Amino acid sequence: MQRNEARRKVEQLRRTIREHNRRYYVDNAATISDGEFDGLMAELAALEERFPQLDDPESPTHRVGGEPLAAFRTVAHSRPMLSLQNTYSAEEVRRFDERTRRLLGEEGPLAYVVELKIDGIAVALRYERGHFALGLTRGDGTQGDDVTANLRTIRSLPLVLSAEAAPIPERVELRAEVYFPRAAFAALNARRREAGLGLFANPRNAAAGTLKLLDPRLATERHLALFAYQLLDAPELGIENHGAALERMRAWGLPVNPHVRRAAGIDEAMALCEQWESRRRDLPYDTDGLVLKLARLTWHASLGATSKVPRWGIAYKFETDRAQTRILRVDWQVGRTGAVTPVAVLEPVQILGTTVKRATLHNADEIARLDARLGDRVTIEKGGEIIPKVVEVHREARTGEQRPLGPPQRCPVCSERLEREAGAVAIRCVNEHCPAQLKRRILHFASRGGLEIEGLGAALVEQLVDHGMVHDVADLFALTTEELARLERMGPRSAANLRAALEASRRPSLARYLHALGIRHVGARAARLLAEAYPLLHDLAAADPEALASLPEIGPTIAASVHRYFARPESRQLLARLEQAGIIPRPIAKTAEPSSLAGLTFVLTGTLPNWSREEAGQHIIARGGRVAATLSGKTNYLIAGENPGSKLAKAEAAGIPVLDETGLRDLLSRGPSGD
Repeated sequence: MQRNEARRKVEQLRRTIREHNRRYYVDNAATISDGEFDGLMAELAALEERFPQLDDPESPTHRVGGEPLAAFRTVAHSRPMLSLQNTYSAEEVRRFDERTRRLLGEEGPLAYVVELKIDGIAVALRYERGHFALGLTRGDGTQGDDVTANLRTIRSLPLVLSAEAAPIPERVELRAEVYFPRAAFAALNARRREAGLGLFANPRNAAAGTLKLLDPRLATERHLALFAYQLLDAPELGIENHGAALERMRAWGLPVNPHVRRAAGIDEAMALCEQWESRRRDLPYDTDGLVLKLARLTWHASLGATSKVPRWGIAYKFETDRAQTRILRVDWQVGRTGAVTPVAVLEPVQILGTTVKRATLHNADEIARLDARLGDRVTIEKGGEIIPKVVEVHREARTGEQRPLGPPQRCPVCSERLEREAGAVAIRCVNEHCPAQLKRRILHFASRGGLEIEGLGAALVEQLVDHGMVHDVADLFALTTEELARLERMGPRSAANLRAALEASRRPSLARYLHALGIRHVGARAARLLAEAYPLLHDLAAADPEALASLPEIGPTIAASVHRYFARPESRQLLARLEQAGIIPRPIAKTAEPSSLAGLTFVLTGTLPNWSREEAGQHIIARGGRVAATLSGKTNYLIAGENPGSKLAKAEAAGIPVLDETGLRDLLSRGPSGD
């Protein structure tokens, strides 16, 4: 066979294989047997081996994965990757519908798109010029791990989108759920059992572990699958309805769950939920509920989101599997913030494929509400089918030998007296030097979301605190290589590596630094927002609660916590010691006062030459402006780059000022008045 003939045959085989993949994974209508499909793949692989110049990294034969990775790189999401609000209550879903109708000013029923809530791992996918370019885990919602290599091994994920039914934009971003089909999960555990390896507890854990394998070739053997569930920027493509967005992704060749249904109102949506309560066991994959999303995308834009959840959807979760067991004892644990919480130690019991030996009792009030006692027979369930919790006490089974449970008066770790704020649920250890809190604070400080000090794990932190070498996080930076080398399981090389990691962490971003400090209520997202609004630490420390509460997505609770933290003498002393140790967070350069764009609303569209739209939005927010997803009567400026779509024409028709990136930079530097 000549090269030109081989090229034509290879291209034909690739088109045929992609079409059969689409029929199998997207249309659920396979037209050839597995043996015939394998034959096509074998023929293609033989031709590619015979004519290596015809090889293509996006060929169907390259699902086997690439070379092992050294580590996963962290990449920022183009926009926050949030989770929907969860509830087990049908009444709460109806209250959500009522609140949403009031917010939208709609008197009639709201249309919903109802989807199965696949029990898997959410990922962000990016296609460029129709080719799969990037896949990220959710991570902290603002940035995730690059798992592109492992995602490429999923046969239901098209490496090249189809433009036959609908044109494909230059860049497409979407969300999807990666899951383990039940049959593939059973086969994986069977292979592990034969090899004498430990078994995975459930498909979701196995899917999460597979995505984090450093060798993509191992991921190929596990046969993961995925469903796409959200198309970002759908309105910019002229799509007005979430159901239509799902169909557009299906037209491009992406697998979309076939059981998506439209509901004309909340009654119809809840009827679908009731139907699936019993039907879900017949599916070839695990589901833990249904997701109700408002059908109109304009409603999505109007409602927006909090820092944690979108306001345009809700997840209705099925009742979880339960089991009965007995409380053997209760351990009181001290958390990083000082909260002391009870954990019931149980007679082992099986739930959802895992052995449960411990379950949370939440707090002292919950113990009192349940009237839980040592020796009680109790029902436990996995809240969200993940975290075990005690939900019921069987008082009728008592024998008289059960003993009441009361909250401790002193910290179980440092013996200091515990306190409880008026109106608060949690009891707390307020001793700043409590070893339990100190260890957890150090681990949080050094964690991936904090200063990411590689090599500073739990076992080492235990030694550092127990040996009196570290009394707060500032002490870490005074440790010498010689001191570290003398610790158990360290040695000169490990000690030198840790010293290098400590040195490398001395100039963290302000967002990482704020998160690492462990300020109550300040997670990674809030830390990033605060750092964007106050690029210099001393400005943030001096900010009053009202100014902080006015920031987008911050609110009074976070604002009060931040203000209290910086007002405490202990905090000021710690920050001073960290500064003396050379820990200086990187400031964000300011070209204008933070309030120079206060009261102005911006919409961004198209591709800017130097900034991503997220970066441009961050600069706007840092100067007091607001960024919206859609044009409205409140829009003050449209920032337009290349390929701006329909928003540019709409803005010009409405008389909304349009700026390019240069105009935006000018506005940022001088403010809207021009002075």
